[in-house]
Amino acid sequence: MRHRKAGNRLGRTSSHRKAMMRNMVTSLLEHERIVTTTPKAKELRKLADKMISLGKRGDLHARRQALSVIRDRGVVAKLFDVLGEQYRDRNGGYTRIIQTGQRLGDAASMAVLELVDYGKNTAAVHEEEN
Repeated sequence: MRHRKAGNRLGRTSSHRKAMMRNMVTSLLEHERIVTTTPKAKELRKLADKMISLGKRGDLHARRQALSVIRDRGVVAKLFDVLGEQYRDRNGGYTRIIQTGQRLGDAASMAVLELVDYGKNTAAVHEEEN
């Protein structure tokens, strides 16, 4: 029985799943949008929201906790400097999942996982460049 065992195992060993989630959350925070399968997106949303909550806290312990998951210092700096300030007034729900249909090769359901203010950030960056 799987009572009280939350989370989808995604057909992987625990070490593979942990490494995959670390890589995916790093990519999500770096690019602010990724395309993946729906079950992976649903699992990743939990970890991404925790990382952004750490970024909002902004203290040294939170930064060290984020560095234990995200090994790229540049992404952690972006998390604390940019994303933490951006979501300061938001109480959770930092990501959205948009269903995009099925993958041609194996008919896996695909989704786009993006940060909620994805369009606003890119528009602001383009306005600053011009």
